[in-house]
Amino acid sequence: MTRDLAVEVLRDPSHGFTGVPPRQDGPPATPAGEPPAKLHVKLYPSGRDGLSVIASVPHAPARETKPWHQARLEVSPEELLDRANRLRAIWRDQVVHHQSTAPGYGQRVGGYPLAESVDLTELRPLTEPLVAKLADEGFDLLQVMLDGTGYDLGRFREYLLSALTGGQPLRISFESEWQLPWPMLAVDPAECPSPWEAFLGHRHQIEQADPGYAWDHAPLGRRELATTSLNKDTALDHVGRAHEVHKLLEERSRLIVRTRGSDLLEALSHAVLHEDVMYFWCHGRFVSTGASSQLLAVRLSDTEDLDGPVVQRKRRPYGRGPVARFKPFVLLNACHSAKAADPGRLKHLGQTLISLGADGVLAPQIEIPQIFATEYAYAFLDHYLTGRHTAGEIGQSLVRRFARDFHNPLALTYSLNCGINSRLDLAS
Repeated sequence: MTRDLAVEVLRDPSHGFTGVPPRQDGPPATPAGEPPAKLHVKLYPSGRDGLSVIASVPHAPARETKPWHQARLEVSPEELLDRANRLRAIWRDQVVHHQSTAPGYGQRVGGYPLAESVDLTELRPLTEPLVAKLADEGFDLLQVMLDGTGYDLGRFREYLLSALTGGQPLRISFESEWQLPWPMLAVDPAECPSPWEAFLGHRHQIEQADPGYAWDHAPLGRRELATTSLNKDTALDHVGRAHEVHKLLEERSRLIVRTRGSDLLEALSHAVLHEDVMYFWCHGRFVSTGASSQLLAVRLSDTEDLDGPVVQRKRRPYGRGPVARFKPFVLLNACHSAKAADPGRLKHLGQTLISLGADGVLAPQIEIPQIFATEYAYAFLDHYLTGRHTAGEIGQSLVRRFARDFHNPLALTYSLNCGINSRLDLAS
């Protein structure tokens, strides 16, 4: 059966390690306190093995006769996904797995300097050309997606690139069965003041949107404190700032700590989950489910694999009725956990949490260094628990902070699956 594909555009004195700067007022407000304009881009199937894209015009005037831009893409879904996986592999191999071949201050030959510290200021001779290369690769993927000779595609490409390179930040929702590492894509670095500013995740707030209808969850009523959960592998308790993240949650929320997968599954088996924020601090891994299929799963301190199907099974009796509630914002701090399953395959954990009602899932696209992951989690949760900023605002702000203060690009690997407008709300 033929389907259509659309896009809618609506100095470090410690020599190698410092903490995230103290919390300030948070992400900068937009002019006049108004949120950035919204761009909605949708990729959808078109014909046999084809894709189409549709994009909205932010704040289109009433007289606008064409509030949407639409075209058929000339790249196949398979090539687009292969290119996306290639981009993830480049980041993994050249950033996370980069090995030192010459001794430096506080470093060892054969070590992984870009993964063993958060502050990479003293490694700028290494990181600056590397970031320039990563920006070129991100731009190449965007070009591959939009490449073609068709007239409509040419006009669409002109419009979308103009919107992405404009001087004003946008809130961009990408809706697609084919989930790309959108923050890691880039506009032309040659047209930007620096390669850092080419990345979409640096320029804009980005989310992978979900086309499903929202539903009314069972209300919790007004509360004085948020309820959070820390779902962790105790083997990671002494990594980086993991203890400080635990303390932060303990001091500023009603904290539930789980170290066994069975305890999490028990909590999910109840109709109402009283959690505003669900934080996972554990390992993610791909489990084989057949000759050519893999499923992403995470583990806490036990051997229970937590994946999409088992979580869905625990929630299946409740559906989307008004007597059930599963609406946490999820920080899934486990390797690869933002990567989505290909269309037609079993959904990965993050995708399943969204389908069950989660307000948003923030997770890394690639293998993430544990020290960096704790720094990122502390910074994000510190802002989110104030209730003053949305997840989209905080995510973009952290990309810019880690780039500016630490010359570290890894915040770009964290992607939002929904939740761009998610904000802690204690008046549910």
